[in-house]
Formats: sequence, structure tokens, C-alpha cells
Amino acid sequence: MELIYSGSVKEIYQVSGKNEVEFHFTDKISVFDKPIPSLIPRKGETLCRTAAYWFKVAEEMGIKTHFIEQTSPTSMRVKQIQVIKDYSLITPDTTRYLIPCEFITRYYVAGSLFDRIKSGDLQARDLGGGDAREVRYGDKLPQPFFETTTKVERVDRKIDFDVAIKISGIDEGTLKEIRESILQLDERINRDVLKRGLIHVDGKKEFAMDEDRNLMIIDVFGTADEDRFWDAEKYAHNEWIEMSKEVVRQYYRKIGYKDALYTARDENRPEPDIPPLPDDMIERVSEVYIDIFEKITGKKF
Repeated sequence: MELIYSGSVKEIYQVSGKNEVEFHFTDKISVFDKPIPSLIPRKGETLCRTAAYWFKVAEEMGIKTHFIEQTSPTSMRVKQIQVIKDYSLITPDTTRYLIPCEFITRYYVAGSLFDRIKSGDLQARDLGGGDAREVRYGDKLPQPFFETTTKVERVDRKIDFDVAIKISGIDEGTLKEIRESILQLDERINRDVLKRGLIHVDGKKEFAMDEDRNLMIIDVFGTADEDRFWDAEKYAHNEWIEMSKEVVRQYYRKIGYKDALYTARDENRPEPDIPPLPDDMIERVSEVYIDIFEKITGKKF
């Protein structure tokens, strides 16, 4: 197999003679679209095994995926698709391609959603349930909050649904199908992880069109990288214990790096280098990834 892409988390290899590629999940980690110069032991295996678990669940539910098989503890075989970065080349007739958006669905007030509420970019009425109430961190949303960002640009940016349709070669019906598939999958994720002591807070998913322009879910989802989870018992006592990559994001918020990075981006200045994680954080993050895998799948690592 030939290495055709090396990203911030995984490597992609072309399978000779087939429209298939192999994902190899590394122990690398990134936040805010910045690769961190640290490795997290066993992270790659937890992601691969968790992703394979959810792909099998999706197939059982009748939701089409690009998953073929898991080939090793850190690798899986999937159907190959085109990644088209020039939006003008995507038409309603294009097949076997990545829909160039990430689809984010939120169920609780957390992370960047709370930041946008504090800054006034979002109001209570935008979240459903009227505009008279106070919105607090940790609140369960009155309805799922569905939004989109770009996927193939250097830094993801939020876009509205009209733009998502325009750049993706899809129509309103396909966008509705994407949302319905996400809600169906998340209902299953929410129900399953709650039995093992987790609350599913939010998550992102990616989709593609296959060779017949059938929608399929791709990449990975429901893992500690793509989704946010809280400890359910602690939540019942008004504590928000992060059980995902959010642990890493919070670390870089705490040391001031996140603010420095976003200020540089807003002012169009060179971005500051992201510092490595200290040893104690590397150990803690590794434990979080293993714990999430075990709670999601019910299997020991």
C-alpha cells in the first residue's frame, strides 16, 4: 500500500488495484486545527476500535457507511472517495466524493457554544425554548442544535445551511436526510452510553456520496476525538467532568494558548506555536481515551 495522506491524527494508504483506502490511526493529537507535538499512548487503537464499533451499529440500523473491515487494532479498510477542495468542481451529478462540511449537533450548553452565548453571538431564542430564560453552562438544550462548518479549508469556519448546500452539490432534501441520520445515530449513542455512566453532550459527523450518489457516513464518529462526553453521576451533582479530547482543549484554554491563537487569527498575524503537553497531562489524556473506549463498547482495553 502507498501512503497518500498524513494528517494530524491518521494516515491514509491507497489499497492497490481497488477503490479502497486504509486508515491508520496514530497516537498524534490536535486541537484548534493545530497538531500538538506530543503523542498520546494507545490513543490510536482506542479511536480505531471505537469507530469500528459505531460503524457496525450504523450498518445494523440501516444507515449506509464507507466502512469495510477493521484490519488491525489501529487500522481499518474503507471505501475511497474524492476530496474536492475547489467547490466549483462539485455539481449535483458528482459521485464518490466528500461532502465538504462537518455537521455538528449539540445537546447541552458547553465549549464554544457557551463562548458564543457569553459573547452575544447567540441568544437563548437561537437555541429554542424562548428568549426569556438565562442560559447556563451545562444546561440541556430544549432541542438539538444543528449547525455546519467547512471541512476542506485550512481552518474550519461556520457556515449557514444555504452556503453548505451551495458548496456541497446537495439539495435541501439531502441536508434533511443528513440531519435525520445524525439524530437517529445520536439517539442510539445517547441511550447506549448513558447505561455506562456517560452523557453524550455533542458531536460532529461527515458524509459523502457513493458511486450512485447514495448518502453514506464516513471518517469516524462517536469517539473521544469527535464527540464530547460528561460523567453522568457527576453531572447529576452539577459537575461537568470532561471525558473526551475536551480535556486537552481545556488545558490549552487554561494556559492562555487558545486565546493567543484565536487573537492571532482574528488579527491575521502568524499563529503561535502550540507547546507540547506535560507528562502528567499525557498520562491523564491516555487514561481518558481508554476509559471512553471501555464505557462506549463495554469491552476491556
